[in-house]
Amino acid sequence: MNNTNRSWALLFARAVLGLIFFMAGIYKVFQMGALEHARKFFVEPYSETFLPISALWAVGTIIPFIELVAGAFIIIGFQTRNALVLLGFVLVLVTFGHLLKEPLYEFHTHMIPRLTLLLFILIMPREDDRFSVDYFLMRRYKKL
Repeated sequence: MNNTNRSWALLFARAVLGLIFFMAGIYKVFQMGALEHARKFFVEPYSETFLPISALWAVGTIIPFIELVAGAFIIIGFQTRNALVLLGFVLVLVTFGHLLKEPLYEFHTHMIPRLTLLLFILIMPREDDRFSVDYFLMRRYKKL
């Protein structure tokens, strides 16, 4: 695959993955509300587990903002690696939660597509992501 094709592949992968997380963040922050998200998806389902309630509230409230900001960053290709790592932790955390409640949870429809896109973007060379803010900044600072 030549570099131009890799650039397009990275753009499309970033756009799709970024939109998935960004739109989830928009919904959770501005429509549902971060506290309601924490209550509904973290505190209520996991309050009877060994997980501390305060941690459930904190993580459940923070995740929507991480999805919103990291999703936006991935779309434009700014601080892409950092955003991917944050979202990777979110995917691991959510997978753990699902498996804690349901050890045979079928995560192939929800987690695997996101993880696949995330890993693809993460392992591709940064210099091939020519349609990103990161690439623009990298070239700009190399010229100085």
